[in-house]
Amino acid sequence: MPAFAGARPCDRLRLTGPTTPQADPRFPLGRNDKVRIKRTTPLSGTARRTRVVAIAAGLVAVAALAVPSAQADTNANTTFSASQLSAAGDAVLGADVAGTAWNVDPASGKLVVTVDRTVSQAEIEQIKQSAGANAGALKIERTPGKISKLLSGGDAIYAPGWRCSLGFNVRSGSTYYFLTAGHCTDGNPPWYTNSSNSTSIGPTVGSSFPTNDYGLVRYDNASVSHEGAVGSVDITSAADATVGMSVTRRGSTTGTHSGSVTGLNATVNYGNGDIVYGMIKTNVCAEPGDSGGPLHSGSKAIGLTSGGSGNCSSGGTTFFQPVTEALSAYGVSVY
Repeated sequence: MPAFAGARPCDRLRLTGPTTPQADPRFPLGRNDKVRIKRTTPLSGTARRTRVVAIAAGLVAVAALAVPSAQADTNANTTFSASQLSAAGDAVLGADVAGTAWNVDPASGKLVVTVDRTVSQAEIEQIKQSAGANAGALKIERTPGKISKLLSGGDAIYAPGWRCSLGFNVRSGSTYYFLTAGHCTDGNPPWYTNSSNSTSIGPTVGSSFPTNDYGLVRYDNASVSHEGAVGSVDITSAADATVGMSVTRRGSTTGTHSGSVTGLNATVNYGNGDIVYGMIKTNVCAEPGDSGGPLHSGSKAIGLTSGGSGNCSSGGTTFFQPVTEALSAYGVSVY
C-alpha cells in the first residue's frame, strides 16, 4: 500500500486572535573500458609467460570490479510481485520515519517512497534495511519542504483556535452538512464563519483521524448559505481518482490551483502516530489553512485536502482523502 511517512498533515492554521491568520513556515555504473594491447617487439618465453599471467590477473580484477555493476543492472530489472511490494510497504510503515509517504507506481513496478527535507540519509538507510530482501523494490524520491497537515469548497471555516477550509457541501434528506478534513474536526469542535467565532455554522457530528482524514459538520444556522458548488463550479457527482486525472484544488489560504493525480492508495506518516491510508497523491500545491478543502475534476468531487510538502511559490506534493469513502461512511451525497 502506498504511503508517505514523515509528512505532515496540512497544518490546521492556528489562530491567536480575531485577525486573519498568517500561514506558518513549514510545509516548507560502472562502465567497462575496452583496452587494446599492441605488441611491438617479440617476447622471450619467460617474458611471454609473465605477460600472460599479468593479463590474466588483470582480467580477473576487471571481472571482479564488474560484478557489482552487473548485480545492480539485474536488480534494476527485477520484477517485484504484488506481495513483495505489499511487504515492502509494511516494512516502510514499520520503520516509522516521519516525513515520508509511499505508494506503488504501476509504471515502474516499484514502491515510491517520498521523503521530505527532515528525513536524513541514515533514516533512508533505516527504511531500506527494514525492507530487507525487498529493498530493491523501493524508489526513494525527495520532495521539498516538510510534509504536514494543512488545516484552513475552499471557504474559510473557523474552530476555536484554528482555521481550515470547507470541503464539499453534502446532504442526507433535508439535513445539510459539509465535509472537511478529519484532522480539522479532531476533538469535535464547533464551527464558525469568522475568526471572532461570532457567527455559528454548527457542530462537528463525525470525525475520523488518523487512519482516515475526514469529518462531518452539520449546518444548524439557517442564515448560513450552503450551495452545492466549489467557487463558481457546480458539483453534481463524486468519483474515484485515476492516475493522470486533471484536478483542481481550492483552499482558504492559497485559493485555486490545478495539477494532476500522480499516485493512488498512498500511505502518509505525519509523525506522532498520525498515519493515514489510501490517500490520493498529486502534484498540486497547498499550504497551512488549505486543509479540508475540495479537490475536484470538473463537476466531480474527488477528494479532501489532507497534507503535503512544499508551497505554492515553488510547488509541492499534496495528499487527499478520497471523498467517496467519506460520503459512504456518513451516508451523505453531494448536490
